[in-house]
Amino acid sequence: MTEPSSNRDPGRRMDSPRAAALAGVLFAVLFSAALILMRTSLPEQLSSAEDWLDDDDDGAATRLTIGLSLVPFAGIAFLWFMGVVRDRFKETEDQLFSSVFIGSGLLFLAMVFVSAAIAGGIVATVPFLTDEDSRAEVATFGRAVMVQVTNIYALRMAGVLLISLGTMWLRTGVMPRWLAFVTYAVAIVLLFVTSLSLWVTLVFPAWVFGVSILILIQNYRRQARAVH
Repeated sequence: MTEPSSNRDPGRRMDSPRAAALAGVLFAVLFSAALILMRTSLPEQLSSAEDWLDDDDDGAATRLTIGLSLVPFAGIAFLWFMGVVRDRFKETEDQLFSSVFIGSGLLFLAMVFVSAAIAGGIVATVPFLTDEDSRAEVATFGRAVMVQVTNIYALRMAGVLLISLGTMWLRTGVMPRWLAFVTYAVAIVLLFVTSLSLWVTLVFPAWVFGVSILILIQNYRRQARAVH
């Protein structure tokens, strides 16, 4: 007779902590590289008289295009990072904070994609404008919208993500308590300090990188104890 399906071997479970660490490291590297390339292609101050996409000047359009090409892959890695970090909670997951974690993470990623799409539209459109004043005005407006979407809205959602995740870590003990407090501190920076400097954005991928490395270390130690 055929063995009932309920008694079948469910199979080997995926090694989610390692996958989370690798995805997080990949996101941190790709997102940081994209941010640096895009930030160095943008002028520090808004100016309607500045054509900052003039490739003959310092290659701003080239850097911006390369940075934009990295954003989708960084987004894919971030989705995997979110999924497997959540998986670590297992049955201890708090549905309220988990919902906020997922929602804020998806909003962050969506707004990053919107900002990148605006930049891509500028790069594709500006070369067709023959009037120099029109080129500068379109580029300046697009740059302002990009910064608003990223620094004012997307990073605030990243801060909410960190607050919900840090709270779940404190309640469940899945990660060290000190990491939860560091996460709160990074969240405060993202919520209130990012408007002061474009480079503060790099604190978020740095946090993801640190969490990913810690998860990778924990997974290695767990495997080492299982062997002995």
